[in-house]
Amino acid sequence: MTRPLAIFGGTFDPVHLGHLSVAWEASELLDAEVRLMPASVPPHRPAPIASAAQRVAMLRAALQKQSRLSLDTRELARTGPSYTIDTLLELRAEQGDRPLLLLIGADAFAGLPSWHRWRELFDVAHIGVLSRPGVDAALPEVLEQEAASRRVVDPAMLHALPAGKVIELAVTPLEISATRVRELLAEGRDPRYLLPCGLFDDPAVLAPYRNA
Repeated sequence: MTRPLAIFGGTFDPVHLGHLSVAWEASELLDAEVRLMPASVPPHRPAPIASAAQRVAMLRAALQKQSRLSLDTRELARTGPSYTIDTLLELRAEQGDRPLLLLIGADAFAGLPSWHRWRELFDVAHIGVLSRPGVDAALPEVLEQEAASRRVVDPAMLHALPAGKVIELAVTPLEISATRVRELLAEGRDPRYLLPCGLFDDPAVLAPYRNA
């Protein structure tokens, strides 16, 4: 039984408490190390406003004074789109047979068939679907067929296998939008209780959005 390594990716433009709360809760539910992994060039959304260095600075500030969540910047060093399968293959080569988990929201999971080489993801990692309690997302038939035999409910099962399972994690959603946070900052307002406290310690950290 090996403690899994879970990856939680995103643009984190900026990182906010909604990101951190679900990553923390998933870490507790799974008894896993969770790494936040900022994307360089996200294939499915516009380029971030903040630079890679600025987003890393925000994440470092947000992750201070705790040991459950950490930062992995490998995708920022890669040129071209940040394809998840490439990242997971790289991690698999590093981690051997250690269980790997990809943490994604229920909406993103429903769109998995549009991802680059999506079927191969199950060969390299488990998938943890972050869902709202009591809310079921409809899946396309091709994904439902792929996931049906892979579903498990006991997180301990993921500790014994390196990859291949799907588990639903009912987490507490915080209705925080990075888009809205950027709007507030651009208006000169102070989204004090939407962002981690560490982001307010250095005024330069949030400067990209105040000057947008």
